[in-house]
Amino acid sequence: MENLVVLVTGSNRGIGKATIEEFAKVGCNVVINYCHHEEEALEFMEYIGNTYSVDCMAVKCDISDEEEVEKMVNSIVDHFGTIDVLVNNASVCRDSLLLDKTVKNFRRILDVNLIGTYLCSKYVGKIMLEKKSGMIVNVSSTNAIDTYYPESCDYDASKAGVISLTHNLAREFAPNIRVNCVCPGWVKTDMNKDLSIEQINEERKNILVGRFAESEEIAKVIKFLCSDDASYINDSIIRVDGGKYNG
Repeated sequence: MENLVVLVTGSNRGIGKATIEEFAKVGCNVVINYCHHEEEALEFMEYIGNTYSVDCMAVKCDISDEEEVEKMVNSIVDHFGTIDVLVNNASVCRDSLLLDKTVKNFRRILDVNLIGTYLCSKYVGKIMLEKKSGMIVNVSSTNAIDTYYPESCDYDASKAGVISLTHNLAREFAPNIRVNCVCPGWVKTDMNKDLSIEQINEERKNILVGRFAESEEIAKVIKFLCSDDASYINDSIIRVDGGKYNG
């Protein structure tokens, strides 16, 4: 995997941040994408550059904006010459009572989580199709499959769309570009930092390994899917949830 160029969206924190570091560890050149918290992203870029012998750049981009996505992809290609791996990780979640949700907020969830995944796959996919190689990993959620939460209905719907999009991208980009999807369960990230101890303990009861995942545990699965060891894995939806069940 050494010297591959890897773009991870939403990668200045959480799963995306861990994924950047996992790829850097094996000698990949990495692109940190962020929309907010610029200082944090630049500090992380400096850390990666100082810790690993790889080239690292940080690009600010709202992935729901097509012009910004096209500009981001062009800037990466100008710098590195290509993009070998795309990890569509960026997402937002705004929990509230289902009947209190507004169309504006619902659309924002879809714009980032689903439309953003489509736009990045579209523009990076063009690069990959030209060179007839590449790997795309979409990050969905078990919320898209069978762990539904009415207060997250917009998030759940967006992540279900990511699974559907994965299947269609795999068909469109075959045979030279592999497209897979990872569906994490509960992960210790900023998205879940406001959960009460009571809710955490209740959710842990329904996880066979008895705990939430670390971001690095999801990142390692993503990295594996982009490795030669996963060369025959395509169009797959992979749960990484510690054995979550609806008890």
